[in-house]
Amino acid sequence: MSNQPSTQYEVRGAVAVVTLTNPPVNGLGHALRVGIVEGLDRALADPKVSALVITGTDRAFSGGADVREFGTPKSGWEPNLGNVIKAIEGSSKPVVAAIAGVALGGGLELALGAHFRVAKADAQLGLPEVKLGLLPGAGGTQRLPRLVGLETALNMIVSGAPVPAAKFAGTPLLDAIIDGDLVDGAVKFAEKVVADKAPLKRVRDLKVKQPNAEAFLQFARNTVGAVSKNFPAPLKCVEAVAASVGGSFDQGLKTERDLFLGLMQTPESRALRHIFQAERAASKISDVPEDTPVREIKSVGIIGAGTMGGGIAMSFINAGIPVVLLEAKQEALDKGLATIRKNYESSLKKGKITQAKLDERLALITPTLSYDGFKNVDLAIEAVFESIEVKETVFKTLDEVMKPGAILASNTSALNLDQIAAFTKRPQDVIGLHFFSPANVMRLLEVVRGAKTGKDVLATSMQLAKKIKKIAVVSGVCDGFIGNRIVARYGAAANEALNAGASPQQIDKALEKFGLAMGIYRMGDLAGLDIGYAGRKRRKEANPDAYIPIVADRLAEAGRFGQKTGAGFYKYEAGKRDPIPDPAVDQMITDFRKERGITPRKVSDEEIVERAIFAMVNEGARILEEGIAQRASDIDIVYLNGYGFPAHRGGPMLYADQVGLPNVIRALKRFAAEPGSDAKFWTPAPLLVKLAEEGKSFN
Repeated sequence: MSNQPSTQYEVRGAVAVVTLTNPPVNGLGHALRVGIVEGLDRALADPKVSALVITGTDRAFSGGADVREFGTPKSGWEPNLGNVIKAIEGSSKPVVAAIAGVALGGGLELALGAHFRVAKADAQLGLPEVKLGLLPGAGGTQRLPRLVGLETALNMIVSGAPVPAAKFAGTPLLDAIIDGDLVDGAVKFAEKVVADKAPLKRVRDLKVKQPNAEAFLQFARNTVGAVSKNFPAPLKCVEAVAASVGGSFDQGLKTERDLFLGLMQTPESRALRHIFQAERAASKISDVPEDTPVREIKSVGIIGAGTMGGGIAMSFINAGIPVVLLEAKQEALDKGLATIRKNYESSLKKGKITQAKLDERLALITPTLSYDGFKNVDLAIEAVFESIEVKETVFKTLDEVMKPGAILASNTSALNLDQIAAFTKRPQDVIGLHFFSPANVMRLLEVVRGAKTGKDVLATSMQLAKKIKKIAVVSGVCDGFIGNRIVARYGAAANEALNAGASPQQIDKALEKFGLAMGIYRMGDLAGLDIGYAGRKRRKEANPDAYIPIVADRLAEAGRFGQKTGAGFYKYEAGKRDPIPDPAVDQMITDFRKERGITPRKVSDEEIVERAIFAMVNEGARILEEGIAQRASDIDIVYLNGYGFPAHRGGPMLYADQVGLPNVIRALKRFAAEPGSDAKFWTPAPLLVKLAEEGKSFN
């Protein structure tokens, strides 16, 4: 037996048991693949062994490919997964896969190669490769239809969603559901197979059962094609599964493999695989060890019951964490509580939660009009007006009221966290937790690390983010942090295109065609033009010489704040959110151009996209240079989860890599050279130039 620690081998009576032990989820890395084959060979060579059980841990039979090997030569080292499965399927002795926890991707494909399968009822079975822009590449598209039928298999493969093992009880996929100890039950099952001299069931020998298969497959192609815009993998999944019908198993495997390799080369798959790895990398902080002690958060205080504060409160009570919700006036508190109840009642009507769950969550909120309610909370988050003077009052009060060791957090989207921390006598306990609206829906959380923020406070915040199901990205302190600092540059680039001759509608449509969930001006109307105006006004007061007039300021000064006032860059009918082009805005833009001496010209959609996205990339490079973001992929995660950047492009920094950094630099220099352009704005960041000269990329 190999010295590799990723499998354990033992013999129970006449049954050998190979246990997969590659934490955290038994990723099928090279060492584990070797261990499985060695365990199989050892069992086959032992005349006292009559059957073999392959199992994992309570947490995972196997979560599939080992992400640590993605993109490395190890992923292709022999034995590859296909050959491991072939060896299991070809075994002359019965092989039983015993499944607990998750069996996903290659993990489920491994189990499908066994002659028999048993599982705990709550085990989760799935083939999620489509979420990485791929399809199952080790026989999953050929074996699963032979066991559960064409329609069920196709639904699982195209959706990528896991299914509880209990749903497959009585089907050829599972031979037994084990109630007690899984391994004991699997060993007894294997002993019975041997005693009964049961024939070995090789899935490859079965036929796919589906009436009118071709008609069903054509229906599937039409349906999947209509909903898989920008992503080629779902339709390729249909084609791979279709190959399980009619032809031989080996021909189907070849079709599957060819389609898999083709998808591996697509930019969409690269983008999705990048996102998968980037989300995991974002939780790692270079100078904060994983074993850093964390503080216990049993209750949370939230200042402000408005849209943001209410959404933050819901995020915590959804995770079962009690909340003390503070407002200055009873009317505002009652309104906030009513909104929270209304949101949950909407979920109740849609069948997403039960009445009991609704009551349970609302019971976790303790409303208060006094800071005295914060004396025993472990964490306080302020969600008050974005004013440094208001924040000063709040944090000085929190400093007086809260117990030692409690964490004081600000939801500020742009203000200086170090200045906020200085309002207290415990700056080591102060951190920024910038939620995105609506906070109970949006996945992103910018965790802002101040100069004196304690490492344990940072580690606690990152752990807490996972508990409330947020993707946390660490940012350093600067105006706007990662997200809003870049969006300011993005907006400035769009404004240059607007000044040059494009309309708000053309700019929005070009960006939406590129894949953004919403164009820059529609996004501004949704967020509220008064918010950006307040920030620009603050910066103008601090540095009048740096202020550059823009059309949005004219709109805000005219009381056009966006959807909330029924007018912004667009106008809106009462109670509706559909943007309607407004001639009054066109006239304001025309007047603005005349005042600035600008002669409008035709601006192409391509130029609009290049200006907007490359401005984001350039500022992202500066943020990396300054150490505000730890890695380029963190910037991508912020934009994917907070600003609607298209997933099939992987984020602005990965998009720049795919376009080619030298091409980005050429475009920036072209914009800088245009008459009336802000040359400093478009000057390529030193890091961008350095990477391009060295033939490197951001990711």
